[in-house]
Amino acid sequence: MRRALIAALFIMAVAGFLLHYRIHPFMTPQDALHPDILVFNATNFLAFIFPLVDVFVVTGLFLSKRTALYGYLLNGLIVVYGTVFMAHFTIAQFVAQSVPPGKWIINSTLPDIGMAWADFFVGKSLFDSYVGKK
Repeated sequence: MRRALIAALFIMAVAGFLLHYRIHPFMTPQDALHPDILVFNATNFLAFIFPLVDVFVVTGLFLSKRTALYGYLLNGLIVVYGTVFMAHFTIAQFVAQSVPPGKWIINSTLPDIGMAWADFFVGKSLFDSYVGKK
């Protein structure tokens, strides 16, 4: 069962990474007149780095009983950080674009936040499998 949980954690992390890279590329066109000139976007780079850490570091930490606690903590920090920032940027975008409240849920990052929390609970189950909790 532990292998299945590790595989699920890895697949969810890769899916989150690919989703973030598609939505937030860290190399963006300079402007509309020069779309072939790419510039570094530091904000998007953070949205790129955290899922990358989730894929390699968190998954790697969960491979051993000795480091599973650190994987659990880091996974939780990434999920909380992601929840706060995704919710913040959604609210800020809705206010800036005057999105009517009836479209808030369907046009929000709520599905992305849900995926992050599902990743957290897979990590919790994996951690529990190491410490023997039922």
